[in-house]
Amino acid sequence: MNRTQIIYIKKAKMKSVKSIFASLAIVAMMSSCSLTLPVAATSNPVGNKVGQSSGTGYLGILFFDADASIRTAAKNGGITKISTVDIKQTNVLNIITTYTTIVTGE
Repeated sequence: MNRTQIIYIKKAKMKSVKSIFASLAIVAMMSSCSLTLPVAATSNPVGNKVGQSSGTGYLGILFFDADASIRTAAKNGGITKISTVDIKQTNVLNIITTYTTIVTGE
């Protein structure tokens, strides 16, 4: 191999390495983070019913028709005796945030 061919091969390898890192950066930026936290627990036995309600917000301040209340989650699951309440927050680049209330009970 002559010098020109070696330089061409090195440049091609660098381009592929750059494109791999660029792809990984895009995937990292587009991934979301999710966190589930317990909010409340009662002395009622844990039932087999689960209800959820959620609301999505944009830019942290714009929430349109978002109802992530405990009452709505219990109603959606047909729960009359609540035993636990959890809140799950899913975040995509702090642009789109979804709050989901998860209620378990009987």
